[in-house]
Amino acid sequence: MYIGKAAQLSGATIKSIRHYERIGLLPAPRRQGSYRLYDQQSIALLSLIKCAQKLGFSLKEMQALVGDDQAGLPMERVRQAIAGKKAQLQAQIQALQLQHQGLLELQSSLEQNHYDCFDYTA
Repeated sequence: MYIGKAAQLSGATIKSIRHYERIGLLPAPRRQGSYRLYDQQSIALLSLIKCAQKLGFSLKEMQALVGDDQAGLPMERVRQAIAGKKAQLQAQIQALQLQHQGLLELQSSLEQNHYDCFDYTA
């Protein structure tokens, strides 16, 4: 199928597909004259790239996963990357929970002291 159909099926833009090829994230497709021809494996990889981006993976992170292996994604590296991303998100969640708790404590402290930091009329 041509690039327009590949874009439609994968949710990627034509510009993105060309970019992924340039940076080595997507293998160069077969060609028929000057037209790029994509197969179902390319569509699956494009869909995976879009999904991974939505879940917080950068293109650089995905490039590191693919590496020089154009035969497909090395599943062990993918599993490790997912585990790393989950650990990173868990750390961010914990930091945000601490920040939220600090805000609750500040709010409580202000209310107990009957001090309104936004009321400058007193």
